[in-house]
Amino acid sequence: MTAEKRGKYRWVVVTLLLFSTTINYMDRQVISYLKEFFCTPVANGGFGWTDVDFANITSCFTGFYAGMTILAGWVIDRIGTKLGLALSLVMWSIFGMLNAFAGAASGAHAFIRSLFGIGEAGNFPASIKTVAEWFPKKERALATGIFNSGSNLGAMVAALFVPWCMGYFGSGMGWKYAYLITGGVGFIWLLFWFALYDTPARMKNLSKAEYDHIHSDDLVVHVAPSEEVAVREKVSWWKLLGHRQTWSFFIGKFMTDGIWWFLLFWLPDYLKKQFGMTGHEVMLPTFIVYGIAITGSVFGGSLPMFFINKGMEVYKARMTAMLLIALCPVVLLSTQYFADSDRFGGNAATLAVAVICIAAAAHQAWSCNLFSTVSDMFPKKAVGSVTGIGSMAGGIGGVLFQQLAGRLNQHYHETPHTAYLILFCICAFAYLVPWCIMKLLVPRFKPVVLH
Repeated sequence: MTAEKRGKYRWVVVTLLLFSTTINYMDRQVISYLKEFFCTPVANGGFGWTDVDFANITSCFTGFYAGMTILAGWVIDRIGTKLGLALSLVMWSIFGMLNAFAGAASGAHAFIRSLFGIGEAGNFPASIKTVAEWFPKKERALATGIFNSGSNLGAMVAALFVPWCMGYFGSGMGWKYAYLITGGVGFIWLLFWFALYDTPARMKNLSKAEYDHIHSDDLVVHVAPSEEVAVREKVSWWKLLGHRQTWSFFIGKFMTDGIWWFLLFWLPDYLKKQFGMTGHEVMLPTFIVYGIAITGSVFGGSLPMFFINKGMEVYKARMTAMLLIALCPVVLLSTQYFADSDRFGGNAATLAVAVICIAAAAHQAWSCNLFSTVSDMFPKKAVGSVTGIGSMAGGIGGVLFQQLAGRLNQHYHETPHTAYLILFCICAFAYLVPWCIMKLLVPRFKPVVLH
């Protein structure tokens, strides 16, 4: 049956997830473009924070985000994706706006940013579960890649909006408006979410052909009467932790999420310290990095589909794609060579940013496939919980990497290129190592059966 006759409403659903993820990352990315102002000495009109102060704030956010993803996934498995994602967005939007009233005290920012992280924790467990409910396995990585590209779109919007906001309103008030305006956008999205979304079993305008296509992986296609019960059935965390497939996802997230947090929160700082860029000057290179990463997210999602269409089984196609993707960040070993060498002159920044673009695109390609391994191997009723467990692991890895970045920058404050050399070397092999561990844990496809 052709796609036209089958229907395409599932792509409307993934578009809604794309915009929620865009808002999610736009809101969290605001602080990285305010770092220059926050770390400006008080005598010069800033808050006088240190690199460690900034790292502590982002670590508090990441830590609470990590701790709450496991609970968020558990809750979403019980209350459903429609209400779960809506409640998460309301919470992160409110606390994102409240950051505007924190003043200059880094402790107040850390406290509110922690509560903000609690709300943000629900986006990915809800989105991955929604994809599992709305897409057959062969389309899930592509659907995940599409909505996951919102993480780049959000960072791109923040890269343009926050410097503009600081310039238009002045630094004294601009940082407040940056938090307030970005935080308020989410409430507009809620109107579309409640108007357009529900689970397939409850969508009255969903064609039977598309419904059957969505459930083409199920042993019994016509599961409408019991679908809601199945996806909300309780599953014990301890039971999930007894499966190697859970630990495979755990390791994959723990060892790689911190790289993306590093690029999100520290890329503007790197451009400032390594190349002397400030304010509006960092807008274009960061915009380019996150823009290129979008192509990685979508291409990464389509790569396993290419292998599947060639006859490869789903898990083998997924792991083959992830191995190819894991090789790409190795190019980060050359970043500081380009940046520190006089032979490249005015092209040094361009070459360094080009290498970072490759790594950012690779991360997003890796991420959409890693998320898809959960819906490949676990029943729908457990997808939210397993995603939450893995996201918690990724958040813990993010906290550790944030702390490492802050302390290395503080220690090598006179030679920041040394700090970033160490950091980029870690990033270079951060994907190959977990791929090997994942392959050892789950050498071949084995779906999890939960009773």
